[in-house]
Amino acid sequence: MADASGALLTRYPEGLASALEKISKDHEPLEVANKATAHLYIESPFKDKNEGSRGWMAGLFETHPLVQERIKKLRAMISK
Repeated sequence: MADASGALLTRYPEGLASALEKISKDHEPLEVANKATAHLYIESPFKDKNEGSRGWMAGLFETHPLVQERIKKLRAMISK
């Protein structure tokens, strides 16, 4: 929802998708990551090497959708 709103506000979903790609290339977990503030980050502060393979049930409790899914949805907005 936030990504879609950002794309509508900026009218540049490709820029947001590109920014997410750059941010997602950083695989260092934050030392001060905290579940109480995780929702405030652009992407999940809890980096996980298995991020792309989490199960459906685990996804229910995540603060952020997978970055790949967010990028895919933003790029789908470009073709509309």
